[in-house]
Amino acid sequence: MSDTLLQKTPLHALHLELGARMVPFAGYDMPVQYPLGVMKEHRHTRAQAGLFDVSHMGQIRLTGAEAAKALETLVPVDIIDLPVGMQRYAMFTNEQGGILDDLMVANLGHDTLMLVVNAACKDQDLAHLQKHLSGHCQIEPLFDSRALLALQGPAAVTVLARLAPEVADMTFMQFATVKLLGVECYVSRSGYTGEDGFEISVPNADAQALARALLAEPEVEPIGLGARDSLRLEAGLCLYGHDMGSDTSPVEASLLWAISKSRRADGARAGGFPGAEVIFAQQREGVAHKRVGLLPQERTPVREGAQIIDAQGVEVGRVCSGGFGPTLDAPVAMGYVDANAAALDSPLHAIVRGKPVLMKVAKMPFVAQRYYRG
Repeated sequence: MSDTLLQKTPLHALHLELGARMVPFAGYDMPVQYPLGVMKEHRHTRAQAGLFDVSHMGQIRLTGAEAAKALETLVPVDIIDLPVGMQRYAMFTNEQGGILDDLMVANLGHDTLMLVVNAACKDQDLAHLQKHLSGHCQIEPLFDSRALLALQGPAAVTVLARLAPEVADMTFMQFATVKLLGVECYVSRSGYTGEDGFEISVPNADAQALARALLAEPEVEPIGLGARDSLRLEAGLCLYGHDMGSDTSPVEASLLWAISKSRRADGARAGGFPGAEVIFAQQREGVAHKRVGLLPQERTPVREGAQIIDAQGVEVGRVCSGGFGPTLDAPVAMGYVDANAAALDSPLHAIVRGKPVLMKVAKMPFVAQRYYRG
C-alpha cells in the first residue's frame, strides 16, 4: 500500500514532530518507534509511563434498551449484567466456534454500550453488528470522530490524576466519563501492556492538545508499536490475526476464562452465541491443539511462523508470536502445539534458519501483570 493510501490518525503530525519512524499498520501510517528506541521505550513503560496512539482501533457506540441483550447474541460474554461504569473483554464468534475479533465492551449507562474493536477488523465488525443488531439498537461508528490514547505504566495514575484527580479511585476495568483539559473523554483503567494504566477516548479535535499535555509530564515518553508488541507478548496477551483468528476457538486459544459463567453450558443463559455448541463440545472433550507460552532456552529470538518439533523431530506446532522480552532480557514466544505436547515444562524445539532452538512450554504471563484492583 502506498503512503498516499494510508490513513492517518489525528496525532500523525505530532509523531513526525517527535521523530517517529513510521510504518504501515492495519491501513494506517503508524509510529513503530521514536528516537529512544524499542528497548528503552519498553523498559520506560514498565518503569514509569508510556503514551501510545491507538486511534487506529475502531470505536463503536450502541444505544437502545435492547442493546445489551442484542449484543449477547454475538459474544460468549455476560453483557446484560455488566454493571454501569465497567468494561469487559469479549469476542465475536462464528458458527464454527472461531474468533472473528476480540473487543472491549463498556457500559456507559443510559442504555449505551461502548465497543473498541481491532483496527484491521473494524469495517467487518461494523458490518457484522449492522447485519445482526440493526433492528434492535442504534449502531454508531466513531471511526472518524474520536481518537484513542493509552497511558500505560506504574506512573500513569500519578500523571493522569494531575488532570483529573478522580481517576485515582478507579480500579481495573472501570470506565467513566472524565473531563480532561475541559474536554469530555471516556476513560477506562485498562490496557494492553500488563501494566496499570488508562485508555482515553477523546474527540479528534482535542487529541493533540491532550497528547502534548501528557507528554509534557516528566514521567511520560511516547511509545511506538514495536514496544507495544513486546509489552503485550511478555504479558501473554493475544494479537488478533496472529495468536487467534476465525479458525481458532476460545478453547484452542486458551481464552476459556473470557467466556462468562452465565453463558457456559451450565450457566443461567447458556449458549445463544454463534458456535456455542462447538465450543461447549471442545470444553467437554478437549482440543487437538492449543496456545501455550514458550521460553526459548537460548538467546536466539524465535519468530512467528517457526516450526515447532518434539524430541523425535516430529512437527507438533507453529509459533504464532515471538520476539525479545526486554523485561526478561530473554526471548519469549507463544505458539499452538498438539495437546500432548502442551504440558508445562515440556521440552520442544523451534526451527530457526534450519537449526533447532530448545524451548520449554511456560506459564503465561511471562511478566507478572500489575493491574490496579484496589
